[in-house]
Amino acid sequence: MRLFTREWGAGERVAVLVHGVMSSSRNWRLLGPELAARGYRAIAVDLPGHGQSPRADAYTAPLLVESLLESVPARPELAVGHSLGGFALSQAVGRLRPARAVYVDPAFSAPRLSLLARAIAWPAVGRLLGSTPAKVAKNNPRWAQEDTVIESEDFHAFDPKFRAFLLGRDIADILVAPERPTVPSLLVLADQSKLVDEALAARLAAAGFVVRVVPGASHTISRDDPEAFLTALDGWI
Repeated sequence: MRLFTREWGAGERVAVLVHGVMSSSRNWRLLGPELAARGYRAIAVDLPGHGQSPRADAYTAPLLVESLLESVPARPELAVGHSLGGFALSQAVGRLRPARAVYVDPAFSAPRLSLLARAIAWPAVGRLLGSTPAKVAKNNPRWAQEDTVIESEDFHAFDPKFRAFLLGRDIADILVAPERPTVPSLLVLADQSKLVDEALAARLAAAGFVVRVVPGASHTISRDDPEAFLTALDGWI
């Protein structure tokens, strides 16, 4: 599947940006221009079922990975993935072969949901997708107003069928961390990350990942504290 892409800059160095679930390439509205100012051509994708990219009859991890690889140049200087986009990047990195990879609070784990939990979560996600900017702002008081509007619009553009992948009974077996970094890799974590706990972070650090935690930041690090996020990327961008 060929994905919609959004670009900033025209530099010779290429950076690939991959957003998280229920978001879009607009998530990188600050990082994209920052990279362009540093001489990059920053290319951000909309994952399948997100933003302006095509919809699928069913969503799988291989679809995310193959679509990403089909839509961006191989061997970029930098690749950045957030949340589910971080997981997709980790699965694609061996063939994408960026010079450096940055995983922002990546989906390297998932809870095992009972049938009851999945039944409850299904309509809850549906209600979330109907969120207005005001509701997004209430849930994310540190965000800029522009981000609350973008998030609401991204929710409305998200394909509800993607829930079948997110809430599948095997999701905990799919969303797993890599054993070791394929290329030099930075892990930027939220404070008390729910997707990469302390034990997993320690294992990844021992395996060769550079691990940095942004104090006080939730899962949406780049929107909670853009300045601290850029500081965490020091030396990698």
